[in-house]
Amino acid sequence: MHTDTKVTGHSGQVQAGGHDVGHGHASDLAHHFENHYQQHEAGNLGMWMFLSTEVLFFGGMFGAYTVYRYKFEKVFEQASNILDPLLGGINTIILLFSSVTMALAVRSAQQGKGKAIVGWMAATIIFGLAFLGVKAFEWKHDFAIHVFPTKDFCWSYAREMHKTHQHPEYKPNAPAKFYEEDAKNPESKQGKLFFFLYFTMTGLHGLHMIIGFGIMAVIMVYAWNGYYTKNYFVPVESVGLYWHFVDLVWIFLYPLLYLLGAHLASH
Repeated sequence: MHTDTKVTGHSGQVQAGGHDVGHGHASDLAHHFENHYQQHEAGNLGMWMFLSTEVLFFGGMFGAYTVYRYKFEKVFEQASNILDPLLGGINTIILLFSSVTMALAVRSAQQGKGKAIVGWMAATIIFGLAFLGVKAFEWKHDFAIHVFPTKDFCWSYAREMHKTHQHPEYKPNAPAKFYEEDAKNPESKQGKLFFFLYFTMTGLHGLHMIIGFGIMAVIMVYAWNGYYTKNYFVPVESVGLYWHFVDLVWIFLYPLLYLLGAHLASH
């Protein structure tokens, strides 16, 4: 008869399914917990504490955005209008679907369905990669119209390209006449500040997504090998909370960055 139980060579401690069985504890219960409920709640508490630090991290950037948005209201609206709300909207829908697949992965973990965890997390990663693909396409255009906040940033050129609906190929520098206009226009620095915040916030959001991919990949390996059970699925639930947080951040970024100047579209 097949059994997953085995004895290690050095300690002589019995293991089952890759988990220690000691002191009368279940195979998926760590020794320092009295029961599965305590283990589950401790894992959730740790994840919520981590997410609270992430709220403070992103909260600082949202706070800076709010201050400068109030101070440079006109230019921030014009800069927002340069962005493509359609692409931002598509990415919002993609992330909402990724939240659904992640929720289904957690549900599968609660039911002890390891292979289903792998399938739903793979779908989540695919949606995430689609989001980054759209973002890369968008950033390519942003670089081409010189709104990346470096020395070749050109506010006048970006506004002209947006006004005339042009999609130029990237060149190291914009035409000299546009830089001359920027030198005389104090609003250029304000526009550069908006795009500094835009690239910083969306870039860090994308970085968090990539980190999430790595964590999910590890969990998928464990899930495929039957590591998680109906009683022990804290890692799956924790990465689910992390992914929902990343999606929630984008729900705030989209209107603040893309829809701020939408009412100027007709001007």
